Amino acid sequence: MTTTRTAPAARRPADVPRRSKRTGAAARAPWLLLAPFLGLFVLTFLLPIVVAILSSFTKVTRSGLFGEAGVTSEFAGFSNYAQALADGSFVASIGRMLLFGIVQVPVMIVLCTVLALMLESASAKWPGFFRAAYFMPYGVPGVIATILWSFLYVPGLSPLFDVAKIVGLTPDFLGANSVLWSIANIVTWSYTGYNMLIIVAQLKAIPVELYEAAKVDGASTWRVARSIQLPLIRPALMLTTVFSIIGTLQLFAEAQVLKTVAPAIDSQYTPNLSAYTTAFAYNDYNVAAAQSVIIAVAAFALSFAFLALTNRKSS
Repeated sequence: MTTTRTAPAARRPADVPRRSKRTGAAARAPWLLLAPFLGLFVLTFLLPIVVAILSSFTKVTRSGLFGEAGVTSEFAGFSNYAQALADGSFVASIGRMLLFGIVQVPVMIVLCTVLALMLESASAKWPGFFRAAYFMPYGVPGVIATILWSFLYVPGLSPLFDVAKIVGLTPDFLGANSVLWSIANIVTWSYTGYNMLIIVAQLKAIPVELYEAAKVDGASTWRVARSIQLPLIRPALMLTTVFSIIGTLQLFAEAQVLKTVAPAIDSQYTPNLSAYTTAFAYNDYNVAAAQSVIIAVAAFALSFAFLALTNRKSS
C-alpha cells in the first residue's frame, strides 16, 4: 500500500505583509503606552534640569531702572558659579548641612533598622499597628510637622519647658547652637518610619528556610539579626542612606518655617533656602540656578562616594 504526501501549500504573498504589519504594531504598542509617562517625565523632570543648567551659564542684563529699556542675555561662562561660591553664607550653609548629615543620617538609619528588626522579630506583638504608627509621621507634610514641633520649641507654649524646670533645666531649642539639632529631630521624626518600611520589605524577602536553619542550630535572636538579617538587608540600608544624604542637601521647609520663631535661622541657613532667597528676594535667577546645580552635584558626589566606599568595604 502506497501513501502519497501532499506538498504544503505555498505561502501566499499576502501573508508576509500581514505578519509584518502585526509585528510592527506589537513593537509600537509599548511606546504608545509609555508615551504619556515619557512626555510628563521630559516636561517635569528633564526640561527643568536642562533649563537650570543653561540658565546657570547665562547672564541677563536689564537696561533702565526697571528693565524697561530692554533685556539682553549673554553667555557668562562660570561667572555665576564663581559668584555663588564666593558667597560665604552659601558655602557655610553647605558645611552646616554636611555636619547635619554626619550626625542625623546615621542616627536615623540605626533607629529605623532597630525598629524594623523589632517589628519583624517572632516575639513582636501587634506589628501591624506599630508599623502604621511609626509610618504615620511621614504622612504629615513637612510644613505641618514643623509647625507642630515649633509649639514644643517655643518657651511659654511648650509643656517641655515646664517639665525641664522641675528638674532644674532651661533648654533653648531655638538657640544658635541647638536649632540645627531641633531641625534634625523633626526630620528624624518624619522620615524614620518611611525608611523603616523599606527595611521591613527587605526583611520579608529573606527566605524562611534560613530562619528555620538558625532555629535548629539554636541561634539566639541577636545572632540571627547579626548573621542573617543585617547582611541580607544591606541593599535596603544603602538605599535609605543614599535617600537620606540627598534629602539632607534638599532641606528647605523646616528651616523656612522655623525661621519665623528662631532668630538664629537666617535666609541662607540651608543651601536650598539660600538658592530660594537668591532667586526670589534678590531676583538673581542665574546665580540661583548655579547654586541649584552645585547642590545637585554635591548630592551626587556624596552619594557616589558613599556607594563607592561601601562597595569597597564589602569586596
